[in-house]
Amino acid sequence: MSLAIGLAMALGYAADALLGDPRRWHPVAGFGTVAARLEPLSYADRRTAGVAHVGLLVGSAIGLGVGLQRLGRRHPMVMTTVAAVATWTVLGGHSLRREAATIADQLVAGDLTGARVQVRNLVGRETTELGPEEIARATVESVAENSSDAVVAPLLWGAVAGIPGLLGYRAINTLDAMVGHHSPRYERFGWAAARLDDLANWVPARVAGLAAAVAAPLVGGSPAVALRTVRRDAGQHPSPNAGVVEAAFAGALGVRLGGRNVYQGRVEERGVLGDGRAIAVADIARVNRLARMVSVIALALAVLLRLNAPAPHPAASQPSARAGSGSRQAHPRSAARRRSGAPARERWRRR
Repeated sequence: MSLAIGLAMALGYAADALLGDPRRWHPVAGFGTVAARLEPLSYADRRTAGVAHVGLLVGSAIGLGVGLQRLGRRHPMVMTTVAAVATWTVLGGHSLRREAATIADQLVAGDLTGARVQVRNLVGRETTELGPEEIARATVESVAENSSDAVVAPLLWGAVAGIPGLLGYRAINTLDAMVGHHSPRYERFGWAAARLDDLANWVPARVAGLAAAVAAPLVGGSPAVALRTVRRDAGQHPSPNAGVVEAAFAGALGVRLGGRNVYQGRVEERGVLGDGRAIAVADIARVNRLARMVSVIALALAVLLRLNAPAPHPAASQPSARAGSGSRQAHPRSAARRRSGAPARERWRRR
């Protein structure tokens, strides 16, 4: 099974790299629709209501993954196909970089109005007054953070937990994007989604940061500078995970990220990440190259982890004969361990 899922993740990654997200009938969008329709029934301005909301939806996604993985256990080709489709479904690297490239093209063409509208697909901050450099900064920050959320994290969860890990992680990250906000409505109800997402992304964010440092020379940067920037600046970011990834990308690119953002009229002053030059429109192409290399490193690591996963106990995969009897017992089944659902623009973490 480890070989089948390892191969499947590579195939799913290739499908995302070549095709991007399905244009219609995206399963992650379907999950988001279900979550949105459930919210009026489960919503209350209490943390406990949010815990129940998240538990039901994430538990259902993990349960679906367990069922699919059991279905393919005896048929490697079925397992490979299902896991490849699941991987393709939960990844979003190609579409993320395509959005960023579109914004870069608009800025180069002088279409500032179009870029202000387009960047809303990636960020939650107000964009109507942003200039070209601020739009570029927003884009680079979103590509950096979402390279972890949309690629590194799902691959690592797939490596350690198979199909349930892929689907469960995407459900967690989707719900965080939908309700895990600091706002009057979601401050308490969205607490569980936000905290669970922080937990699920803690290791992947640090893997993504390390991968960005390793790949820094490919974009003219220094691994030492990237790592130093993480140690010095990551804690200034309000997110314990996004700060690591964005600081690593800032150091690798030799630029400064962070600063002043406006969210629904509320001004938020964030610390500065990196001590390089100010961001420029040309850095969007550079961050796309860096994000692609981080994704390749994450894929290689995930496949290696999956291929080196402990083999299932023989009793779990082969029928055993009862002592003194010619009858055979059915083999026991071990329990499997555990985008956004909103329309495509809601799939990204809203920076």
